[in-house]
Amino acid sequence: MSDRPRMTTSAGAPVPDNQNSQTAGPRGPVLLQDYQLIEKLAHQNRERIPERVVHAKGWGAHGTLTITGDISRYTRAKALQPGARTPLIARFSTVAGELGAADAERDVRGFALKFYTDEGNWDLVGNNTPVFFVRDPLKFPDFIHTQKRHPRTNLRSKTAMWDFWSQSPESLHQITILFSDRGLPVAPMFMNGYGSHTFSLWNDQGERFWVKFHFKTMQGHKHYTNAEAEKIVGESRETYQEELFGTIERGEYPRWKMQVQIMPEADAEKTSYNPFDLTKVWPHAEYPPIDVGVLELDRNADNYFAEIEQVAFSPSNVVPGIGFSPDKMLQARVFSYADAHRYRLGTHYEALPVNAPKVPVHHYHKDGAMRFFPNNPNPDAYYEPNSFGGPVEDKSVQEPPLKISGDADRYNHREGNDDYGQPRALWELFDEGQKQRLYDNYAAAMEGVPDEIIERQLMHFGRIHPDYADGVRQARARLAGKAKDSISDGESSPAAAE
Repeated sequence: MSDRPRMTTSAGAPVPDNQNSQTAGPRGPVLLQDYQLIEKLAHQNRERIPERVVHAKGWGAHGTLTITGDISRYTRAKALQPGARTPLIARFSTVAGELGAADAERDVRGFALKFYTDEGNWDLVGNNTPVFFVRDPLKFPDFIHTQKRHPRTNLRSKTAMWDFWSQSPESLHQITILFSDRGLPVAPMFMNGYGSHTFSLWNDQGERFWVKFHFKTMQGHKHYTNAEAEKIVGESRETYQEELFGTIERGEYPRWKMQVQIMPEADAEKTSYNPFDLTKVWPHAEYPPIDVGVLELDRNADNYFAEIEQVAFSPSNVVPGIGFSPDKMLQARVFSYADAHRYRLGTHYEALPVNAPKVPVHHYHKDGAMRFFPNNPNPDAYYEPNSFGGPVEDKSVQEPPLKISGDADRYNHREGNDDYGQPRALWELFDEGQKQRLYDNYAAAMEGVPDEIIERQLMHFGRIHPDYADGVRQARARLAGKAKDSISDGESSPAAAE
């Protein structure tokens, strides 16, 4: 036992494991009985008001998803059948930035979609990257703390950021993307979108397939360097809003090609990697992307606050033919997102016009804040089951069982997990110019961080490849040399003498 204080729950109970969620078997799903996880996520959702705890700064528009391919053998979802046209609203965002932050900052971008289908709303809440920084939701609040302000200085902390990443090797894949060219898109229409998680599709025969959703920009990729972004931010902090709004107003509607990767259910037991791990991708050679349709944004919001600020996305919103997977992060987000909206917007946030489905709604939720819609037509039918004509369940939309196995425990998600192979494969795809910009971006982001933290991070880079770590070391040395030369020049200048 060290001399450091023992971590406890808010009720004072000692915490035995703050790294791993409690799951059924090593691959999950997560158990609702994990009170430690629930407390942590519920508390994070209530840390700030009124802006979103994460993804506060955003830009959005309305549009349509048109299905041009045929994946009907995999799913019964009406919105994914050939020829279907589904209205939608999209919201793009930064992760760490606050409501007034500059748009052109290096950060992961949120890529959230709400489809108003004939079977209710389907929300696909992802990012512009196919992976994420952590794979276990117990670490998500800790990660977000490192991206927000230090409690004493009220400043963003590079030390906190690198201290966390250097002790979380599962973040290597995501930070390699974040500090590469793609970490700073010029505007929302010049980046891809990903569902990121593994979801599932199921058909009328009760067959389940694992699926990854991709939205590939049809405008091409455009990115800023750090120097270009610094100049842009000095001219305008609202460049994403200006670009997205202005483009649509001019009738130049941005589009994305929708693709899916499909994995037969049984394949999840055969892959060399955990296909439900949010820090991993499925190799395209194994599961080639299938073209599904086109997403187009063609209408700006009439009122930004009512439609973009109050739009509320949650992975819990699925429709018949689309389901979840044992992905631990997805399992937690199914709870956490809806819970955050109830806190931020009100108990009945889904009755707001921008969130309301385009189909009739019948349920037994009653009272609470924002209870502005009418009761059921029959006032006697306020519980279920009842004998007074109230809404009833429909067994025809019951999805097939989700196969799970394993003992309930807090499994070490880092044990036996290769956190270096996929980042290595990505890094090897970069040309020399891309690698050099990656190293330079790291060096700039590490300024002022304690050496022992940087050395711990460089150790992980070295496990990806020695050249990776050496490139960052050399970039840091060059940056330090420039700073030294700048100080020397300043000391010898007339202005310095004055």
